[in-house]
Parts: sequence; structure tokens; C-alpha cells
Amino acid sequence: MTDELAPARAALGAAHAYAETVRSRLRAELAPQGTPDPALLGRAQHAVHGYAWLAATLAMLEAGLDWAARAAALGSFGTLEALVLRIGMGEYLGQIVHGLPMSASEIVRPAAFGCEAEARALAAEPAVAHFLAEGSTPESRAALAALLAEGARPHEALGDETLDLIRAELRAFTAAEITPHAHAWHLADALIPEEVIAAMAALGVFGICIPAEHGGLGLGKLAMAVVSEELSRGWICAGSLGTRAEIAGELISANGTRAQQERWLPRIADGTCLPTAVFTEPDTGSDLAAVRTRAERQADGSWRVTGAKTWITHAARADLMTMLVRTDPAAPGHAGLSMLLAAKTRGTECDPFPDPGISGSEIPVLGYRGMKEYALGLDGFAVAADGLLGGVEGQGFKQLMRTFEGARIQTAARAIGVAWNAFDLARDYALGRHQFGAPLISFPRIADKLALMVVETVLARELTYAAARAKDRAVRCDIEAGMAKLIAARAAWSAADNAVQIHGGNGYALEYPISRVLCDARILNIFEGTAEIQAQVIARGLLAGQGQAAATVPAAPAERAA
Repeated sequence: MTDELAPARAALGAAHAYAETVRSRLRAELAPQGTPDPALLGRAQHAVHGYAWLAATLAMLEAGLDWAARAAALGSFGTLEALVLRIGMGEYLGQIVHGLPMSASEIVRPAAFGCEAEARALAAEPAVAHFLAEGSTPESRAALAALLAEGARPHEALGDETLDLIRAELRAFTAAEITPHAHAWHLADALIPEEVIAAMAALGVFGICIPAEHGGLGLGKLAMAVVSEELSRGWICAGSLGTRAEIAGELISANGTRAQQERWLPRIADGTCLPTAVFTEPDTGSDLAAVRTRAERQADGSWRVTGAKTWITHAARADLMTMLVRTDPAAPGHAGLSMLLAAKTRGTECDPFPDPGISGSEIPVLGYRGMKEYALGLDGFAVAADGLLGGVEGQGFKQLMRTFEGARIQTAARAIGVAWNAFDLARDYALGRHQFGAPLISFPRIADKLALMVVETVLARELTYAAARAKDRAVRCDIEAGMAKLIAARAAWSAADNAVQIHGGNGYALEYPISRVLCDARILNIFEGTAEIQAQVIARGLLAGQGQAAATVPAAPAERAA
């Protein structure tokens, strides 16, 4: 079965050479002085973002090859794994050669880079031609679908006993406590029950990355990704409960004073303090440097905050707000921004925002329920004198940017869980539903959808894990994190959309859980930075020469199999 590995390596080598040609062409056009020109980047967004998708697609295939090599080293690279690799190589090399989808209607083709001849030469490379001809064939997809119908699943062991045990424990918890109730909670637009939050806290969900000296598990981002994936496989909101703890925990661990760490981190880790992230404003969206919410220092050293925030998740039930505010209105852009640790009283259904100086209105949403979204009005809201993160003004934007790597990896992991949820529902429906005297799964177009769901989800999962490993090595990984979120969000939406299609009319009915999964999947391409923002970050970084090997996203040396 391992005879797929050598041609895959050769094909990826050729594809990386093609991608480097694309990068060189774009650099010559968009970075004439050596540094990408923002105005030129803005005018050439189709090609620039297309290059980001090209680099991310190659990173995904590279991560998939690493997965296959590790499985082979463990003796777990069987027929199913070979089919996943073969189909994935065929599908995505085909996209690179002929046209990469950035959305349902935006396809970036080699002509956008002026590389038509190079793309034809890539397609003619023997290893690439092998996968284009023999990779994603009807026969390969049918064989994979047949194995999936029998209950087989691709290799997922991480080679770390602790992480594999964590996965098993969280999968069992989710199956028992989340999955059976998620759809009813969604339909009722109910907050996730407090007893479920308490059970998650007892499992250590909120302290995964918080240092052990402050009551956390100190396990790192790969463990966090596994936990987020498994919880989101039951319901995205269960996986998302940890996001705010992840952001707050990293902000305080990396930047807080000793007193701030001792006050907040143990409570976040044990679940007695539920944080929320208060960054976005109605008129700023992704442009956080334009934040206008004002915090003014009082004579006693405390702060009074005035302004408007929006899309604040779990705001009413939160005990702590990590709040990005402008403390120096004279400083332009991000220079005048600071981060406040703003304590608040946990609200109730009858009185969601009991503190003076803060009010909130719920934003009704299609999906991603269970925590609720709010628009907040702040009118002299009081923050204690010791609430300035790190005790230093003007560092808020930089402090926040450092957390985005972990947050985007965590979001990618949530997307993987959603994709698996969609696949589970689609497979079960395709096996149980009969049309024209045969189960749906016997029809090639249905089998194709299921097979391709699994291929894309496995490859996106491995890209997410690779980004988490990079973060755990304490290296800069904003490009890797952006790639993981970009690819995983697409995998979640594609899986959910195809799962609805498999359900037919029933997929559009509220009583079927797949209708919820579709709504939940759609948000993943928007929050924590839209797909367009991710593409801009990836392309700008690579064109500037940052992490020129980042498109490969290698596994840790000890984990890469020969």
C-alpha cells in the first residue's frame, strides 16, 4: 500500500517548484522594491488570494503526506489510507493545474499568474500525471465509499498516548452528553446548560493550554485542537466554549502581571470564570486598528469605558471581558489601543447585564447558538485600576495579534469537528434511506460525496494538526494558522452542504440535525478573520519572504517518518 508515498513526494516536489514560480512572478509585479506594495496587493487581489489558496492547498497535501508516512511507520497505512491519499492528490493537483476554487464562483486559474505554460509542464510531470489519471477516479471513490459504509475510518492516532486518550475521553463525553441534546438546544435557542459546562470544566477543557502552575493542564495547542474537534463533532457551540478561555488564557499567560495571572488563570481553568472576547465594533469589522471605544483613566486609577461593541459571544453569562479599547485618542491606528481585563457580573435570563454602564441586545442568528451573540453599549462602564493587561498602555493590538495564531488553529479544529458531524449524519442517512429499491449510498454521486468529504476532512485535519505542532514549537505560525483555518472552514462548509444534498428535501427540514450543521458551518468562513482576510495574511507573508518554507508546514522532526 505504501507504493503511493514515493510518487506523492515526487508530485509535491514538482508542485512546490511551480508554486515558487508563481511567487516569483507575483513578487516581481507586486514587490518591485522587495517589499509587497499595499496598493498593488489591493488591486491584484484575485491573483494574490489565488496564490494563498495555492500555497494552502500544497500545505494541505504536504500535511496529508506526513500523515500517510506516520501511519505507514505505525503499520496503519492500509487500503483506506492509500485511497484517501491517492484521491486527495488527484483532486487537488487537478485544481492546481486547472483552477483553484476560492469560493463557489471564484476560480483562480494559472492564467491569473501568467503561468499557463508552467501549469501544463506540471501536469506533464510523470508523478503528477499519475495522480491526475489514476487518483480521483470513479473506481477509487467507490472503493473508499464502500469501506466507509462498512464503518472503516482513516487512521487518526497521534502517536502520543496522552493525546490519544484525551481524544477517546472527549469523544465518549460528546457522544453521551452533547450529541443527543444538541439539536433540541439549537431549536430552542437555549444556552448550553451550566451542568454541561461544569462537566467540561471537570474534564479540563478550559485549562488545556493554561500552565499547570495556574491550575491548567499545560498541554499545548495540539491537545487543544483535538479537544475542540471532538466537542465540535457533537455541536460547534460545545467546541466553541473553549475559544474564549483559549484567548483569555493566552492573553493573560503571555502578557499579564503576576497578580493578574494568579487572579484569573486558575478560575478560567476550572470553569468558575467564563471569559468573553470584546474586540469587534459595528463600523470596524476586521479592521481592529480602527477601534474607537474609549477608556479614560480616573483620578483613582480606575477606568471608565464608553463605546459600542458587537458580535460578542456568551456576553451575558461571562464573568470577564477581554476588551480592546482606545486609551490614547491622540495616537493613530493601533498605537493607542490597550487591552483591559474587565470583570463583570454574570447575568441571568431576567437581567442579562446587571452592572451599571453596560447594556446588551441579543443578535438573532441562524446557527452557532448555545451561547448567544450580543451588541453591547458601554456608557462609563467601570474597570478596576488593575484591569490594564500587563499594566502597560498602548500594547493591546500587539497583545491581541499574538493570540490569533492559537485562536485560528482552534477555529480550524472546530471546523474539522463540524465536517465530521456532517459526514456522520450523511453516511447514516445514505445507508438507511432507500430510493428506487436501493440504499442511497449505492448511487455513485452519493458515494462520491461521502468519499470526498472524508478525503478533504482528513487532509484539513492534518493541516490543522501541523499548524498546532508549529505553535507548540514556539515558532511564528500566523501563515500556518491562516492556512489551517482557510482550508478547514471550506471543508466544513463543503461537507455540510453535500450532506444536506444527500438528505434531499429532509435536509431542509428543521427537524433534521443536518439543517443545524449547515447553519453552524457557514460561520466558520467568517469569524476569527474571514476567508479573504486569511488569504491576504497568507499571501502577504509569503510574498514578503516570511516563512518561505511555510507552505510545506512540516511535522516536528521526531514525528516525520522516513
